[in-house]
Amino acid sequence: MGRGDLTNDEWARIAPHLPRSGNRGGRWKNHRKVINGILFRIRTGVPWRDLPERFGNWKTVYERHRRWSADGTWDGILQAVQADAGVQGRVDWSIVSVDSTSCRAHQHAAGAPRRAPRIAKRRSTPRQHRPDEGLGRSRGGLTCKIHLAGEGGLRPLALLITPGQWADSPQLIPVLERIRVKRPGGGRPRTRPDHLGGDKAYSSRRNRHHLRRRQIKHTIPEPKNQRANRQRRGSQGGRPAGFDRAIYKRRNEVERTINRLKNFRAVATRYDKRAYVFHSTVTVAAIRLWLQTSPVLHASL
Repeated sequence: MGRGDLTNDEWARIAPHLPRSGNRGGRWKNHRKVINGILFRIRTGVPWRDLPERFGNWKTVYERHRRWSADGTWDGILQAVQADAGVQGRVDWSIVSVDSTSCRAHQHAAGAPRRAPRIAKRRSTPRQHRPDEGLGRSRGGLTCKIHLAGEGGLRPLALLITPGQWADSPQLIPVLERIRVKRPGGGRPRTRPDHLGGDKAYSSRRNRHHLRRRQIKHTIPEPKNQRANRQRRGSQGGRPAGFDRAIYKRRNEVERTINRLKNFRAVATRYDKRAYVFHSTVTVAAIRLWLQTSPVLHASL
């Protein structure tokens, strides 16, 4: 077993959730070796063609990652490992924080064909496909942004890929809508945290109204301009938003989660041309974090 490969215990946890092997032509044989190759590439950021020979043909590794990115297999595996963690009580719902991080796009990430990609043998576009490919221009060049919600155990619960110039506030609701952790006894998956934390970039009437409507307690600081505007309107401005400094100190957990994700070089720098492939690259990194030993959880608030 090489450095960074799946251990026997980690393999046993994801093996039941993989597509069946032994189909006609043997297309899905050697899942473990191929997944180890995908993990090696995401961890090191090497070009697919430069994968070590111990992982087999690089084309096989790349094509399986692309196919599983298109049909949502990686998203299903992430939900499965999250559900397993929920059964074992290893998901810290006491506070879930939201934040975003910008990723510089390599020059190889540009130049994707303008026509929409298609899933092989299906008349549909891949899941997570974006017509803009999640790339935006800034002074530094092409950038991409990862919006995510992280639980108290320093692992991502949900993520969203957008162009780098997109603001954080409008993405709060879409990110929260992607949180779906299956319950041990069945029924509807859990989607609401006990508490939500975010910086002042997420402070808006729309976001606060959505959180109150869903009965989600939240700690989001109010910017000075919003506070001044509310005070200027007097009684019509409404009551000030509640803010707990002690709870807000735990918002650093989502920043530490981002740092753990960016330890994977293919996440810190985007090399993938297609947005749906890069989304799955980040998803595989998140799966790797969920498979690792869980950090010590905080006490409930």
